[in-house]
This record gives sequence, structure tokens and C-alpha cells, in this order.
Amino acid sequence: MEVKSLLAGALICSAAMVSCEENNEPGNTGDIQEQTVTGEVSGVWEKNSIVRVDGHISVPKGQSLKIEEGVTVIFNDNGVGVNHTAIEFMVEGNLYCEGTASNPILMTVDESLRTKENTFAGLWGGIIATKDCGEMLIDNTIIEYTGGAVLQDSPSYIAGIYEAGEDFGPHITTNNVDGRYVITNSTFRNGVSDGIYMMGGSAIIENNKFIANGETGGEAINVKAGCKVDASYNLIYSPNTNGFKLSSSGQEDEAGRGQALVRAYNNTVVNSGWRRDGVKGGSAYIEKNALVSLYNNLFVNCKFKAMVPDWGTPNPEAGCDMNSVIDYNFYASGSQKSDLAQDIEDNTTTAYLGYTNENKKYSDAIDQHSVVAASAGDEATNPKFKNFPFNENPLVNYVFDESWDFSVASDSPVLTGAYDKNESNMQPMFMTSGLSVNGKTYNSKAPKAIFGAFESK
Repeated sequence: MEVKSLLAGALICSAAMVSCEENNEPGNTGDIQEQTVTGEVSGVWEKNSIVRVDGHISVPKGQSLKIEEGVTVIFNDNGVGVNHTAIEFMVEGNLYCEGTASNPILMTVDESLRTKENTFAGLWGGIIATKDCGEMLIDNTIIEYTGGAVLQDSPSYIAGIYEAGEDFGPHITTNNVDGRYVITNSTFRNGVSDGIYMMGGSAIIENNKFIANGETGGEAINVKAGCKVDASYNLIYSPNTNGFKLSSSGQEDEAGRGQALVRAYNNTVVNSGWRRDGVKGGSAYIEKNALVSLYNNLFVNCKFKAMVPDWGTPNPEAGCDMNSVIDYNFYASGSQKSDLAQDIEDNTTTAYLGYTNENKKYSDAIDQHSVVAASAGDEATNPKFKNFPFNENPLVNYVFDESWDFSVASDSPVLTGAYDKNESNMQPMFMTSGLSVNGKTYNSKAPKAIFGAFESK
């Protein structure tokens, strides 16, 4: 089924639609155009309209769907069929989400279901860009309440992307090594699995918010082989396991799935790793031959520093490429403590203890110039946020307060000591050449010689 453009203010739709209507909501100054869709979708979903999704939808190969600013897309939490399989949004063609800062796109569930209790309910399956998806733009878009369980009738299982009974849908999945993805100014919150899971493609991931990603596992940004990624100026709050998991798992050079290449810089990561069982998780995890430059990041009250298991044995099965640079990061620790039994047993009750206790996944070869708190609640390394309870916010908290302001005071220690040179291996891959999506070239922002995503105001 194709969803066609809305022309001259009239709602035009195919006969295969379940329903198609206009709706006047209280307080609205004009008609809100509303439609219900399932099956194949393409064309344009017009500004400020409401689109209700009653079944799996897909953008067909060779076609495109453009979603304009202010569109609200509501996924039916009842799912599909007798198994109530979580609805998935498959993209075999191209997808362009063109929200604005003042009028973002919202992909969500019914308003009555947008509750704290449903943070990890997995009410729909997320956006899945297949091996045929050539390009995708996600700009000023809010995606929430994802993580539906993958079942045997899930499109992602049928396409061979995820395993039935084992996987849960991230907010966004990519799977084309030749694909181009620009993901900016958006929010990915309240999901069972990862925020972004990249199994292929070139991407700019910039100026986003990641909030409460992962229930019992999961990362904010998870990158595998076949990817080239610049990730910068993102705010990451309370991912279950890591802010970043960067791995060249699945690398097959002869098959065109090359080494994972990542530049991750000027990100602010808060409360990462505390909700994961055991001693796994923290700020960043780099493994299996990934070639990474991870620098000028601010890690606040995270459970561990950056980890590099098997440093010195780089291959796609283990280790980390020793040409990686993981340095010039800032690890701040408040005074609050975890009261979880696992942390009491492992002596990781504060971020400071997690940063400084012996850990076989730390290496002396990394973070040589990084700043690490000298104690729990160390005032010398307090970032001095404009509005965030650095010493009081519970480590396991995942509820984000929109009044928080992570900009820093003019005398904040995060404003000095960061990386300020221009070696080629530290430069963003898409800062000069850019990525072309839908005829427009997007360029990664240049690094700043500060720690984290935010300066002083």
C-alpha cells in the first residue's frame, strides 16, 4: 500500500488504507489531517498530520518516504496477528525525517501509554534499515517506547536481520555497508534495546539525546563491522550497559564488510552502566579490531572507564586495533553510592571506585592524558553543570529531567586540558567530504578542545 502526498490541503490516500480522516482537536487552529496505514508506504506524510500505524510498514526498495515537521506517528501497541508481534518499520528504500527544533517529528505510541511504567515495555519494534536502504535522514525526530520482541513472524527475522526469541528491536538499525545515514538533533528514549545499532553504513550521529536505552542490556550507540561513523556532541543518559560499544564483530573484508572505523568525540555520557547486572558496562567498550578515536568525551558518574579487552591481540574475534586512540577523556565522579548487592560485593559502589579499582579490561596504553576524579565527590573534577545534581542524582536513575542543563560554568575544569591538535587519525571522517543524503551534503562538526558536548553559557 502506498501513502501518497497530501496536495492542496486535501487528504489523498489509496483505497487499501484502513481508514483516512480529518480530525479537529481542541485548541487546534486548523484541521489536523489523520490517516491510518499498514503495508507499503511512500511519498509524503505532510506537516503536522497524525499517522496511525496498525500493522508492519515498509518503504519499498527504490522508493522514498518523506516525513515533514510536526508529524506524529502512533504505533499500535497491540501488534500484529495472534502473537501480537510488535509492529516494525522496515526501510528498504529511503527515509527522510525532516523535523525542526520547534516542531519535531514524534514516533511513539498512544498518549495513554507514555508512562514511566512503560519505559521498557517494548511497545513497537523500531526503524530497521535493511541491506537495500541507500540513505536515511533522521533530523529533529523523537523516537520512543521501542524494543518489541522479535518473533518468527517479525519482518526483521524474515529478512535475516534479527533472531526470533533472542533479539529486541533498537530504535534504529542499519544493515547496508554502502548506506548513508545522517542522524542529528533527535531524541531516542525509553527502549528495551540499543538506541542505534549499526551493522553497516557511513553515518554522522551528532547532537542527539539518548535516554534510558536498554532494560537488561543495550547501549546508546552500538557499532559493528562495515561501518564508518562520526559520533559527536551527543548527550547520553543512563544507558543500561555502555554509552558506546564499538566493535568490528562480523568483519569480512573479502565480502565488503570492512573494519569498523569510528571517531567519537565531544560527547557527554551520564549514569552509564549501573543498571547492568554484574561488572559489565560503563562509559565505552572497544573490542574486536575496531579502529577508534575516542577523545574529548566527558563521562559523568559512569560505572567504569573505557574498556579494551585483550589489548595487544587485535583481530575480528578479539582485541582492539592498537592504532586506536582512546585518550583525553574526563571521568567525573559524584559522591553518591550504589546500594546494589553486586556493587557492594565488587567494591564498585561509586563511580570513582569503578574508575580506579583494578580491572583486567583496562589498559595502561589508553587514557594516559585523561582526567580521572581523585575521589568520590572530588570538587576539583566537578564539571560545574549549570543545572544537574552532580552529587545527588541516583546512579541507577533513568528518568530524565528536561530542566537539567549540562552547559558548564566559565571556570569548569572540563574547559581546559582537552585534545587540541590536528593529527589526521583524530579528525572526523565526514568533516570535509561530508555525507550526501537526498541531494544535500552534511558535514560532521569539528572537534572542540573541551571535554563533553557543552560549553559555558
